[in-house]
Amino acid sequence: MDLDLIMNDYAMPWGIKIAMAIVIFVVGKFVIKLVVNLLKKVLGRSKGMDEMLINFIASIVNSVLLLFVIIASLDQLGVDTSSLVALIAAAGLAIGLALQGSMQNFAAGVMILLFKPFKSGDFIDAGGVAGVVENVQIFSTTMRTGDNKEVIVPNGSIYAGAITNFSARDTRRVDMVFGIGYDDDIRQAKSILEKLVTEDSRIHAEPAPVVALSELADSSVNFIVRPWTDSGDYWAVMWDMNEKVKLAFDEAGISIPYPQMDVHLHKEKNEAKEA
Repeated sequence: MDLDLIMNDYAMPWGIKIAMAIVIFVVGKFVIKLVVNLLKKVLGRSKGMDEMLINFIASIVNSVLLLFVIIASLDQLGVDTSSLVALIAAAGLAIGLALQGSMQNFAAGVMILLFKPFKSGDFIDAGGVAGVVENVQIFSTTMRTGDNKEVIVPNGSIYAGAITNFSARDTRRVDMVFGIGYDDDIRQAKSILEKLVTEDSRIHAEPAPVVALSELADSSVNFIVRPWTDSGDYWAVMWDMNEKVKLAFDEAGISIPYPQMDVHLHKEKNEAKEA
């Protein structure tokens, strides 16, 4: 075969195709790098956008664009890319069905990182677990319970239900109920409760604490005590107030009744024996 014929019919056309494919691939990768870096800068300027989410979005965009560049390069070489695209689509569908639960967790993780219903260090109740958030990842959230257990909760379970964030506000209201006996002096009891609330420096003057008679129950007269305090002092205030109220009521001779039931027994006369 003539060398000129080989060069003109095979070497030159294929050389041009290979060169063009390489150019498309190299230039495409350079453009992808510019696009991804620009995307990171734009997302980085968004307030509240988590760095992990930014990197993950950038990684997805980079992979998708690189796939298009590879397909374009193969198409330049004369490869039938339609079957390749169909194969990729079928593989993507199969992977999506196999990882349906994981994709749900991923979507929930993106929403958590994007809208930030909580952050690391917050004490929350979500996904059936109450604890301090230690780490928020794309697929799961790591929490530490009050007894120092580490619990890894799927993000899908968290975002599918109600999320209670106890650390979202600087202050919390402590709701307590104290009962006294029906024979005790309600004015004296209310005065003691108001005095204890006022003397505690951790309790805020505004909003004003509420001390009120709330219920005439079966076995007791119940007072509600609802002071406001810093979120970090919530449990300490509740525990201390329970102890102070018990000691103050004991000193004043005010009873704290417990549920009780009066049982009356009626003895029937045995007329047969008497007869």
